[in-house]
Amino acid sequence: MFEKYLVELCSPTLASLKTASLFNFSFSSDLELEQQLNCWNYKLNQKGIFIVVLRKKEHHALIYVFRKSKLKQDLNKPGVRCFLKSCGYMETDLDSAIQQLQGRFCEMDEFPHEIGLFLGYPLWDVVGFIENEGKNCKCVGCWKVYCNECEAKQIFAKFKKCRDVYWRLYNNGRSILQLTVAA
Repeated sequence: MFEKYLVELCSPTLASLKTASLFNFSFSSDLELEQQLNCWNYKLNQKGIFIVVLRKKEHHALIYVFRKSKLKQDLNKPGVRCFLKSCGYMETDLDSAIQQLQGRFCEMDEFPHEIGLFLGYPLWDVVGFIENEGKNCKCVGCWKVYCNECEAKQIFAKFKKCRDVYWRLYNNGRSILQLTVAA
């Protein structure tokens, strides 16, 4: 099941079109979850993809699949560090930011809004979502768009095409490793 989630929900990340993806994973034991994470990190880390749990409750985990190199670039974009500091992030280096994000997920029942930055969403769309309380967006795709609607629609179409192609290739026998673009 983990493998199917990677293809179905993370293909733009596997293709290096998107910084990161999220999905919920149900597991029967902590050992099963640990084995899945270890197995897939072993396989995908060599291609620049890393997998961590952002939140775990009972037998459900929120899985974060990301490209370190892209996330590092995203966190260094203008305004992002300042925004994260306003959200309480003391350090904005990659590893510290991910640890703080995990902590924010444990503290809150809702998704912390800054998650969008960790998924590669534009800063101004994250800010727009917060300021508008999720309302009044120009369009909706992978995220709610408040600024560059035309550009966002092109990105959404690219992601959809990627998912469709990856799903077809996977169903025709391609492995996750064959589908994953190296960093």
